[in-house]
Amino acid sequence: MAELQTLARPYAKAVFELGREGGNLKDWSARLATIAAAVQVPETAALIGHPRVTRQMLSAALGKSLAASLGHDGQGLAQLLAENGRLTLAPLIAEQFEALRAAAESRVDVEITSAAEVSGAQRSALGAALGERLHREVAIDWKTDESLIAGAVVRAGDLVIDGSVSGELARMKSALTQ
Repeated sequence: MAELQTLARPYAKAVFELGREGGNLKDWSARLATIAAAVQVPETAALIGHPRVTRQMLSAALGKSLAASLGHDGQGLAQLLAENGRLTLAPLIAEQFEALRAAAESRVDVEITSAAEVSGAQRSALGAALGERLHREVAIDWKTDESLIAGAVVRAGDLVIDGSVSGELARMKSALTQ
């Protein structure tokens, strides 16, 4: 998987620079999401790497089918990926692009999983505290998982804050068995 991430990185960086220079990062997000979704459709995925479908055929078909939603620049990217045999990287390219965009916009996506539903006031307070701690605008995806027993787990990129009872029990078990 790390190898695929490495292959996707130059494409993501190039598209990010193109979007930043053009001031249209949001448009590129939509284009990349469209390409990523298209290559994950089972019928399209079956054509990628099929011995009877050349890269040029795949490029032309993809360019035609996505022309309306991608525009000229997005169509060019889809064709470039097809001709270089990199279409399967489209979801990873989109993911890396979004990380670059979030960093540039001082925004971070946060996932908070709590043991019970959290009230609106608590959500607002926690969102404000996280924004202050991370020095960024936060976009929170709230989830519930009763197996946490109580508390919550916060994930923001590489940062993980496990304040759940089940996490504490796991840490205690690990400490006792060592």
